[in-house]
Amino acid sequence: MSDKETLKVYAEKAQYYSDLMSASAGKDPLQAKFIAALPKGSHVLDLGCGPGHFAHFMAQSGLRVTASDAVTEMIALIPEHPSITPLQASFDEISGENLYDGIWANFSLLHAPRADMPRYLAALKAAIKPGGLFHIALKTGDKTERDGLGRKYTYFTETELTDLLSDAGFVVDSCTMGRDVGLAGTEDEWMALHAHG
Repeated sequence: MSDKETLKVYAEKAQYYSDLMSASAGKDPLQAKFIAALPKGSHVLDLGCGPGHFAHFMAQSGLRVTASDAVTEMIALIPEHPSITPLQASFDEISGENLYDGIWANFSLLHAPRADMPRYLAALKAAIKPGGLFHIALKTGDKTERDGLGRKYTYFTETELTDLLSDAGFVVDSCTMGRDVGLAGTEDEWMALHAHG
């Protein structure tokens, strides 16, 4: 993600976002499913980790976590843990091959431009080990717009995202749909897909 206005919002609201996220840390059934599917000691990438609440819970659950985010202020909030390695990096800096047993991309790639999504997914497919577990959650729709805070979103349909994952070489195992209130205060529909590399 390179949209300056979106990055600025997250930088300015990093602590507020952290406080908001802390209430739900460790309570996400999709994350529990993700963790349960991976052996203890597995290396995972938390892509767009924000203040690191999900990364911390995964580390406490026995996983080794590379917690990646593009925003300095978010990286600074990641809890210290011997099994967490903070990494400041944008989606454009995804690199490496066969590094991760799992990738957790939870409401992060929704800030990726539609035209860039295929190459980001291809880079993630290269970075995940064969058969590795991939979780991706996005808001559903077919448009690109800014929310009330100025963050830029790209919405995808389930069919579109499934096709993109397939084109990148992933095999989709399941899709969960939901509706929640986010940082901007609006209630939005979302989908979360679990896939294997």
